[in-house]
Amino acid sequence: MKCQKCHKPATFHITEITDDGVQELHLCEDHARDYLAQSEQPHQPAMPTLAGMLAQHLKIGETAEELARLDQRSCPACGITFYEFRNQGRLGCPHDYDYFHKELLPLVVNIHGEKEHVGKRPKRSAEGSRRQANLIRLRREMKEAVDREDYERASELRDKIRALENETGDE
Repeated sequence: MKCQKCHKPATFHITEITDDGVQELHLCEDHARDYLAQSEQPHQPAMPTLAGMLAQHLKIGETAEELARLDQRSCPACGITFYEFRNQGRLGCPHDYDYFHKELLPLVVNIHGEKEHVGKRPKRSAEGSRRQANLIRLRREMKEAVDREDYERASELRDKIRALENETGDE
């Protein structure tokens, strides 16, 4: 999608809810910065708006270069990049929460209002998620070994995967 004010790609999608209704804006970083700077008028109420929060986020220094570097980072367990997460809205494995912790924390706090889970948890979930993450990592390593034509390593990994899957099936 292109910016509504120029030909650059729109990287900010802003929805403003006013008395007149809903207004959607699709802007590039430069025009978003201008728009958000306009929304920070001194006569505005003390309650923060989404536009104000985005403006503050831009002021902190989230430049296009930093975002590009961040987008290249990938989880060592499943291989998902932060760019893929931003586009899909889904993480690849439980290790992503640790690997992208610094970037995800503001999102989690913004969505849930807390940074720690305070509700109920399944009794056996921690061990199951560790096994699942290990299986994901082993499958990725096996695929890489096959791509390198290291079939001996691939067969070792296949046997480990089968052993883990059999363990999980016994429960």
